[in-house]
Amino acid sequence: MINGKIIKVCGMCEAENIRDIESLEGIDMLGFIFYPKSPRYVYELPAYLPIHSHRVGVFVNEDKQMVSMFADRFGLDYVQLHGNESPEYCRSLHAAGLKIIKAFSVARPKDLTKVYEYEKVCDLFLFDTKCEQYGGSGNQFDWSILHTYNGHVPFLLSGGINPYSANALKEFKHPRLAGYDLNSRFELKPGKKDTERIRTFLNELKS
Repeated sequence: MINGKIIKVCGMCEAENIRDIESLEGIDMLGFIFYPKSPRYVYELPAYLPIHSHRVGVFVNEDKQMVSMFADRFGLDYVQLHGNESPEYCRSLHAAGLKIIKAFSVARPKDLTKVYEYEKVCDLFLFDTKCEQYGGSGNQFDWSILHTYNGHVPFLLSGGINPYSANALKEFKHPRLAGYDLNSRFELKPGKKDTERIRTFLNELKS
């Protein structure tokens, strides 16, 4: 954690890169994308998986048996759902012992109305920028919209966070803000993160 906030780096693929990013101070979660249409899709077990950071598997409208299979095979701590999964779908995975992060796309305040249906079946929410495709656009939404969220579930902030976002993140306050989700703006190529860029960003976040 940095300043009491979870740091999640998503879209990991390569063993050495996973090891390097996990070794950075403050990394709590590393995400693996199991959505075949993503350029960061993990199609085979990397030679190294995180030991100290929580493992998060990202899925989009996936069959529950497949989610359970990947969770077992990769030793996932959390399942992050990016599609149109229902509260009932989340509840059944939760009942199977999986921790659930449900992602919601945000462009205007009314996009937050449906999140309350998921309050009792999710451990974390993730608020991302609304876009045509699943899995994020690399663009930032208007974070002030989140001041209309008054639920009980803590959330991760996602969508277009980049190496220059540290000051804005430090200024953004919300009682349920649990942490930050980093992905495409910290990459050398899809699925490979720039360790130094992330290290510099985390140091700025701390300062």
